[in-house]
Amino acid sequence: MNSNAAKKYPLAGVRVLDLGTMLAGPVAATLLGDFGADVIKIEQPTGGDTLRKLGPFAEGESLSWHIEGRNKKSVTIDLRVQAGQKLLLELASKADVLIENFRPGTMEKWGIGYEALKAVNPKLILLSISGYGQTGPYASRAAYDRIALAFAGVLNITGFPDRPPVRPGVAMADYQAALFGAFGTMLALYGRDAAGGTGQHIDLALYEAVFRFTDVMVTAYEKSGTKRERQGNKHFAAAPGDHFLTSDGRYIAITVSADTVFKRLCDLMGMPLLSSDERFISHACRVQNMDAINAIVAEWILKQPVGVLIGSLEKAGLAFSLILSVQEIVENEHYSARKSIATMEHPRLGQLKLPAIVPRMSNTPTREFDPAPELGAHTAEVLANWLGMSAPAIDALAFQGVITNPKALSS
Repeated sequence: MNSNAAKKYPLAGVRVLDLGTMLAGPVAATLLGDFGADVIKIEQPTGGDTLRKLGPFAEGESLSWHIEGRNKKSVTIDLRVQAGQKLLLELASKADVLIENFRPGTMEKWGIGYEALKAVNPKLILLSISGYGQTGPYASRAAYDRIALAFAGVLNITGFPDRPPVRPGVAMADYQAALFGAFGTMLALYGRDAAGGTGQHIDLALYEAVFRFTDVMVTAYEKSGTKRERQGNKHFAAAPGDHFLTSDGRYIAITVSADTVFKRLCDLMGMPLLSSDERFISHACRVQNMDAINAIVAEWILKQPVGVLIGSLEKAGLAFSLILSVQEIVENEHYSARKSIATMEHPRLGQLKLPAIVPRMSNTPTREFDPAPELGAHTAEVLANWLGMSAPAIDALAFQGVITNPKALSS
């Protein structure tokens, strides 16, 4: 435990059943676990979460699983058989939150949908994350991160106009949905516990989590007919703004919006009269002449060594950053000073570096990382502690194949 262990975690005592697979649902549970929730990962006895089998790997083990499976206990239950469904309902009767990201209708087919869950625990909060949501003509369609990005319109505006759409380099839809999922769960917990409410069903679609991040795209189209398309690295709120090449062969991102900031840039470039040029006198004018102003800035930056450029931009108070590689992130002084990269000790792999818990709060402790569990490692423990099941009863479920044999795990 960390030095704040004596303090009570904000979600201490909140019991979460994580039935999710891959990213969106499980990461929502991970975010809750980071702040003290007791997260029980429910997995199929054979294979477990798909994330366990996806790379990148180290010594044959999935690094993705070890990052997103942290601070959880693993319980195996075969949800496809009646005895497993009965067992899940018993656990749900003792839980505060259940998270799932199956295709809509799957939980109902197994007899553990929201109505069945509510019958055993009216105060339960069910978070359902799916590609297209629980309703609508596309509800039954399969969807993953890339599919949600496409349907939400983000891929259409990402990339250069003369090339195919480009997906972001990370699973943006999954992580955005996880954020909204954790946020919605916290709202539901607050409404239940602080505002006298009860349990509820949260219906979250991957594409809607992404769509919420498309700012003014739909509004501009509806009011003015503006159709946002792929523009490379240009953006309507940044003129000049681009990823500019330096004399050292590095790329640097610069964004300028305010006219006062643009004047500082012009002075820095030794072109003070540029800020009074009628093409560039206001941000609206610069947007209309974005290629021209970007070209001027690009020509100036191309003559600047990185070290000199960074010093002058910082002194002028301009917004900029070199486009960092992962090696540069790991070695960066600011990341180090803020402890943005945390370390998790793993019994077999040693130290694992991972993003630190956010947000950073002045009076709220977060957990140190417990390594992701082996498949079914906590099945007997949770069934005994939550449900008061005896060892013979647990052995009987294992013999039936409903759970992983706990004796086999320790042998």
